[in-house]
Formats: sequence, C-alpha cells, structure tokens
Amino acid sequence: MNDPNQVALDALRQAASLAPGNVAIANHLAKTLLQLSRHSEAVEVYRDALNHNPGNVELQLGLADSYRRDNRLSHALAIVETLVAEDDPPAEALLLHARILHSQGENRSAINQYKDAIDADPDLADSAFESLLGLKFDPDGEEFGERARATWNEVGPQPEIDEGDESFVDLEKPSIKFDDVGGMTAVKEDIRVKIIYPLEHAEMFAAYGKKVGGGILMYGPPGCGKTMLARATAGEVNAGFLVVGINDVLDMWIGNSEKNLHSLFEQARRNRPCVVFFDEVDALGASRSDMRRTGGRHLINQFLSELDGVEADNEGVLFLAATNAPWHLDGAFRRPGRFDRIVFVPPPDALARAEILKLALKGKPTDNVNIDKLAAKTEDFSGADLMAVIDSAVEDKLKEAVKTGLPKPISTADLMSAIKKTRPSTGEWFSTARNHALYSNEGGAYDPILDYLKIKR
Repeated sequence: MNDPNQVALDALRQAASLAPGNVAIANHLAKTLLQLSRHSEAVEVYRDALNHNPGNVELQLGLADSYRRDNRLSHALAIVETLVAEDDPPAEALLLHARILHSQGENRSAINQYKDAIDADPDLADSAFESLLGLKFDPDGEEFGERARATWNEVGPQPEIDEGDESFVDLEKPSIKFDDVGGMTAVKEDIRVKIIYPLEHAEMFAAYGKKVGGGILMYGPPGCGKTMLARATAGEVNAGFLVVGINDVLDMWIGNSEKNLHSLFEQARRNRPCVVFFDEVDALGASRSDMRRTGGRHLINQFLSELDGVEADNEGVLFLAATNAPWHLDGAFRRPGRFDRIVFVPPPDALARAEILKLALKGKPTDNVNIDKLAAKTEDFSGADLMAVIDSAVEDKLKEAVKTGLPKPISTADLMSAIKKTRPSTGEWFSTARNHALYSNEGGAYDPILDYLKIKR
C-alpha cells in the first residue's frame, strides 16, 4: 500500500517542477515537509523557490523557519535580522526572531521581540510560546492582548500575593554529589573553594572575618550540565536546594515580579544552609543599559538588593546562577559579594562523555558497546546531544523490532550511525561566544572560551 503522505508529496513535487516560479505551490510543499519533520528538504524547496522569486518575504520567512527547525540557528538569524531591521518589519518576522532568540537562550530579548510582534499583529499571540517565555495569562481569563500590553507599559492593577507561602518553590534535598557528575574537575574545584569549603569550615573562615555565602556564575553552551552541577553542590553540603526559573519570578502585573523574587530569597533564608540556583539568570538580570522599559530595571535593582542582603542577612545562603549568554548580564551582578566568581562550563571532555554514555545506556539492551570509541567520536557534543544520540539509536532499533518482531540489542555500529546523524549543538553557541571573547572581553572573563577554542590572545 502506498504511503498517503508520500503520494501527496510526489504530487506536490510534480506540480512544483511544472511551475517552478509558483510561490503558493512551493510554500505548500515546504510546509508539508515541515509537518513531516523533513526540515532539510523544506530548506531546499524554499531555496529553489527564492532563486525564482528573489526577495519574496513569505519565502524568506519560510526558509528561516525551516533553518530554525533544522537547528541551524545562525542561518535562520541571518535572514530574520535583515527583515526585522526594516523600518516597518513584518510581524511574522518579529515573532520568528523571538522564537530564534528563545532557542539561543536569550529570553529577555525574546520577550521584548514577542511583545513587538503582537503589538503589530495581535492575531499572532501564541499561548504555548508565552508559557515557554514565562509569561502568564490574565487571571480574569482575558487573552494575552490589551491587558498584557498595558502591563508592559507599566499601568494596571496589582493583585496581592501571599509572601508567607513556604511552598512558593519546592525545596529539594538533592542526593547526588560531585562523584555522580562526570568530568568538569576544574569547575568542581572552583565551586569547592568559593562555596563548599567556607561552609564546611565556617569557624575558620569566621576567624578571618569571612562570611559563609556568595555566588558563582556558570556560563557555557546549553545542555552541558550546569543545572546538575548546581544540584550536586547542594548534595555535597547537605543543603536545601531551590531552582529559580523566570516563570517563578516574572509576572505580568507591575510590582509582583519584585515581590516574587523577595519571597524566594526569604524562603532560602528560612531554610539555611541553602543553595539557590538561578537558571537563565540573564532573563532576570539583563543589562539595564539595553532596556527600554523601567519595569525591568526595578526587578534588577531588587535582585541586587537581595543579593547584598540589604534588609536581611544572607549568611549560609549560597547562590549559583547559569546563563548561556553572560554578555547580556548586567555588570553589577559581577561585583564582590554577588556573582563575583565566573566559571566556564565547557562541553564534556572524553572522560565525561564516556560516563554520560554509560549512564544513558544503563538498563538498555546492549551488545559489547565500545564506550571509549563513541566518546572519541563525539567531541564538542553536549550532554544533551549525547542523550539525543542514544534516543536516536533506540528509536531505530524499535522500528526494526516492530517490523521483524525480533528485538535486538544496541550495538556500537548503531550508536555510531546515530552519531553521524547528530550535529553537536554547541557550534552555534561558540560562534557567538568567540566574537565576545575576542572583542568584548573586559577583565579576561571569557579567556576560557579562547583557551577551549585554542585561539591565541
């Protein structure tokens, strides 16, 4: 029996070949391919259509979106940045730009761009994407529209929240320790010196007038274990652990974001010793010089005040933060007593990759898998990339088992095949980070990036 999807595609391809300049047919064919997750094929359709219709905005947007779905973010960004730079950019381009920025971990910029997109065309409002950005709906049930835009412009009512609610964010007691996290020896040592040793030898530090507390900012490509490392830090010192994301703080009502942040700090102070981990901290502490709205400035000022312990003592509260874009973080966060220690978390080395692969394959049927060979072939792969390799190999074996009715174990060859189909996601990050390390490296904060890339200074 013929596959109906393939029959439809064949018909569309034939129609496109007979009318190569027809924008509607090319767009329909490409969108059908995207629905089937055949992203690279959609890219080729759009590129061919643009050869016949250079400058067509609809086709450019389609090509950029196809690049985004194919995880070729730099290609997508090159197209979209040109479109949004126009005097009157298309609303669809602004929305696509927001999606790309979010994929790169630049949530603050993504929120601003999303706001501009729905200002231009309210029909583009996307509740699912708003949830990813940490934005919330009106409690009265109104759609994300006039009320939300009014809030961004700093007007509107402000409902009260219960600051005494201790369940505001779940307090964890992690059981994992540094030994459970593969590799990253240098990063672990930095955390020990800054956070763990002062807590384990508090009396000695007190004799020198040194308080127990402070913070470390971890930065690096996404998917490289920053969150797990933070959780292991709490496990090392048997401390409580709070994970703070942007959705735990940001609120569409003016003033509530600051209240939420204060409540989180108070929760940590009530449960000391406590490790507080701020994920994607650049979304909460973006550079104030880049901001067009003073609401964001108020939140940053509140954040800095809480870190300094202006109204309450932070003794015994340890702060860790992670970001994929440290260059977007306000410089005030790096001053002494705040996140004054900056640690680069690179992609896992060969030893760490081997440990990650062993852990991911545990409990799965395997056949003498050569872990060292796989680790050697996955240089620059993040931990998330390695998990994707395992998932891909498992899916292929499942498809084979369904067809033959005979499940077979995963072999080294199966995993090598999956590696060939997976591109390391860290490349996009390093292409951006390299420029910041070369041209805006004040104080040498980004020297580890240059060392990793083997670029001479």
